[in-house]
Amino acid sequence: MNFLVVENSGLLTTVQDLGRDGFGPLGVSPSGAADPVALRLGNLLLGNEPGAAALEMTLDGGSFTFPGGAAIALAGADFPATLNGRPVEMWIPHAVHPGANLTLGQTRTGARCYLCIAGGVQVPAFLGSASTHLLSGLGGFQGRALRKGDLLPIGTPMKVLRRNKIALPVLQALKPGKLLRVNVGPQADWFSEETSRTLFQSAFRVSEESDRTGLRLEGPALSTALASCDRGMKSGSHKFLWRKRVRFGSLSKNSLGPEKNSSHETGGSQLRPGRAAGNAC
Repeated sequence: MNFLVVENSGLLTTVQDLGRDGFGPLGVSPSGAADPVALRLGNLLLGNEPGAAALEMTLDGGSFTFPGGAAIALAGADFPATLNGRPVEMWIPHAVHPGANLTLGQTRTGARCYLCIAGGVQVPAFLGSASTHLLSGLGGFQGRALRKGDLLPIGTPMKVLRRNKIALPVLQALKPGKLLRVNVGPQADWFSEETSRTLFQSAFRVSEESDRTGLRLEGPALSTALASCDRGMKSGSHKFLWRKRVRFGSLSKNSLGPEKNSSHETGGSQLRPGRAAGNAC
């Protein structure tokens, strides 16, 4: 079996695929890639199934050695990368010779980069998915973020490297913007017109407290209704108000919580802490 050796795990690197849907009633959120479009495209470059498991790196990359070689593609945020000291271009397949080392630095744009490998990362599936759920310690590689010295089983190297590439207009469309598109949610009438106007017309900044549980934004305080309720969160798109701050539920969010759905957000998976963002309804 072919393996990848983790020499440096970076800030937060986990195994992710497209997640496990349908287990919310059991208290298990879907997890999965925060940027599923990038994961799908990276896998398609290599001829993988779109949902093949890959490594998701957050804000900072890592260092990985391939004793048996591999074919790889980097997708998502722009992390500077070298293969045995030579620059590696994003969004195209690369052949990795046996014993070669891939090193990635801190992000230049965006928040998450995906290291896709021909044949995928071959960890055991939990509830039909290889995705890591950090809150429960389930799935992925031993239910946790990667550490130095980990050995991950991966697919065998490709005999013929595919020369696929992503069209430039597509890559331009994938760049993180400064606007988050928002749709009105089921509890919008719990909030005043003034609060809604402040939400939709104000600029916010991504908080350092953001993680895979949710994207938190810092900005104007928002007045909320006094009542509370427990509602499920739709993965990756729900928008909540919590302690007068804005939070977007993400893929590893809790299944239930005392928060109010004022609206739904789409996008934002590649926004990094300190990045400014506004809302467009």
